[in-house]
Amino acid sequence: MESDEVLALFDHGTREHARPDGPGARVERVGDVVRQTGGPDDWNGVLWSAPGLTPGRAAAEIAAQVEHYTARGVGSFEWKLYAHDRPAELGALLTAAGFDAEPAETVLVAPVADLTAPVALPEGVRLLDVTDADGIELMVRAHELAFGTDGSRLRHRSLALLRDAPDTFAAVVALAGDEPVSSARTELHPGTGFAGLWGGGTAAPWRGRGIYRALVAHRARIAAGRGCRFLQVDATDLSAPILRRLGFTALGTTTPYVYRIAP
Repeated sequence: MESDEVLALFDHGTREHARPDGPGARVERVGDVVRQTGGPDDWNGVLWSAPGLTPGRAAAEIAAQVEHYTARGVGSFEWKLYAHDRPAELGALLTAAGFDAEPAETVLVAPVADLTAPVALPEGVRLLDVTDADGIELMVRAHELAFGTDGSRLRHRSLALLRDAPDTFAAVVALAGDEPVSSARTELHPGTGFAGLWGGGTAAPWRGRGIYRALVAHRARIAAGRGCRFLQVDATDLSAPILRRLGFTALGTTTPYVYRIAP
């Protein structure tokens, strides 16, 4: 399929008609936006905005979302802006309303069928599918080692998904002996044909040895088993070159605009 056709499928299935990404969240279309609302440990934010949004209507929608999430008492929320979203000045309007733009990421996609071949792991390393709370702990430890960030919210959300929505979630950990050295997650979007790859990261001493590629292939096989056609990644500058070498192509970019709510 051509990139514009894949982008249209992606927008329709995973943004405009998104499903909640956790059992404690709800997705609703209100006015010209689709938003997700959950608790303090859930992802809160705007997923999609109408293609014909005018600058005046966009400013009104921005104000409405600030009011909505402030009333909910969450610490922050995100407006997930894609490069093809309109109006063209939407990013500037968000900034003027008090949102902070975080680093842009490249939206990459690849056919699932092209990426299922196994990848050799370093000697002594094995992959473990996450199926219980102990597996979640290993995944969180690997994530913290790879990214140097606190994994409390990841733990909370992953446990909830594993318990209440296992058809939308899969995760894998790479172990060197009994020590977690890398981990990654898959968010499945039933009925859309897409599976999102998230959180792929490897502890510094183990990078450059094929583990990241092996995690992509492992998750591609999971996605194939769930009937998905495409893998999608919001890739950082670190992972994008690896994914391009694996055959991913760019649909565009996405920039998280974050509004931090004063306590």
